[in-house]
Amino acid sequence: MPPRITPDHIPAFPDLSLENILWGSGIQYIAGIDEAGRGALAGPVAAAAVILPADPKLANSLVGLRDSKQMTPRIREAWAERLRDVSVAWSVGFASQHEIDSLGILPSTRLAALRALETLVIEPDHILLDYLFLPDSAHPQTSLIKGDARSLSIAAASIFAKTTRDAVLCELDARYPGYNFSRNKGYGTEYHLNALSDLGPSPAHRHTFNPVLEIRNKQEKLHE
Repeated sequence: MPPRITPDHIPAFPDLSLENILWGSGIQYIAGIDEAGRGALAGPVAAAAVILPADPKLANSLVGLRDSKQMTPRIREAWAERLRDVSVAWSVGFASQHEIDSLGILPSTRLAALRALETLVIEPDHILLDYLFLPDSAHPQTSLIKGDARSLSIAAASIFAKTTRDAVLCELDARYPGYNFSRNKGYGTEYHLNALSDLGPSPAHRHTFNPVLEIRNKQEKLHE
């Protein structure tokens, strides 16, 4: 049984203190998991799983790694390239906008995380998650408040989830022009909301999310 980790301390920057506790108890492969796109109006939700080497000195070479939301796109991409070289294993799973409409966002986020775990080339011994729990996973797991601010493994996962999902939204922008997905990544910016009002929802949108649902209902009433 791994030692219990409590969310009573948030460091100034993410580090390996949580991983060190687990490594010290004999647990080698720790997967950090984080998601991207949970609050967007369009596109899938993504979750990444990352296993870093069991080396406390690794923190020295990861100085500057943060939650992906605190970085510019250029810096995120640079970190993604760097982490691909450093990580023991990493993977990204998705749940589509159609699954989100059918299942709901929380079950879909869990589904994306399970898919990321399933495609890891190394089976993790323990997983660290950012305020998420996977009841359908048999892996020992620790859910952390502000995990992306505390754990470098989770922060690394946030980079992969965000950059991979951003690439998908750029593809959706080419398929469904007019909404500016390549810039807003499916989030409800003023431009995106105006485009939704003018063009109506696309197949890439989450049709159970407001204001997409409201606009779709208005359009349906006009055509009755």
